Amino acid sequence: MKCPLCTSEANHFYTDKKREFNFCGNCFAVFLNPKNYIAETEEQKHYEFHNNDVNDAGYQQFVSPIVDEIKKDFTPKHKGLDFGSGTGPVITKMLRDEGFSIAEYDPFFANNPEVLKEKYNYIACCEVIEHFHHPYKEFKKLYNLLLPGGKLYCKTDFFSEKNNFDSWYYKNDLTHVFFYHPKTMDWISKNIGFSKFYINGRMTVFER
Repeated sequence: MKCPLCTSEANHFYTDKKREFNFCGNCFAVFLNPKNYIAETEEQKHYEFHNNDVNDAGYQQFVSPIVDEIKKDFTPKHKGLDFGSGTGPVITKMLRDEGFSIAEYDPFFANNPEVLKEKYNYIACCEVIEHFHHPYKEFKKLYNLLLPGGKLYCKTDFFSEKNNFDSWYYKNDLTHVFFYHPKTMDWISKNIGFSKFYINGRMTVFER
């Protein structure tokens, strides 16, 4: 099976009772066999079940690494995009509360294709990229949405070959289909066209 990010041949990695995962030795990603994807309607129901209250202090704390980094790097005069904003666009709310100009896009809950015709200084993707069925296509789209010098902020939990995949909670979400290793981020940076990137905990920042 070919890796949906780098198209290299990938090998079987892990199978549980219902799902099969593959590992790519080129970009170090682990991905779900597409035959195990849930239906789009079920995917939307799963997201709707999330209790994402934009005023919840715990939820705001969860996204604060991205919000704080954006506030450090940009000002309200810059244009931003909350990509995959979900049922509760907390990043959008927190930044707008401080005067920032940020649009939101989500294929299920903020399907505003017109915002994808603009260019942005920064893009936030919080717990989004692990849902990508076509990661190369999506990262290329995000790259093209950025202005020169713009930054893409991605938060996800990293796969590590040192950890026990069987007991890793992150794979158990049926909508999580693509898992990133730090080496995957290096591959993305070099092959999508970003000038540089860095990792800080669960957050990766790519710069165009």
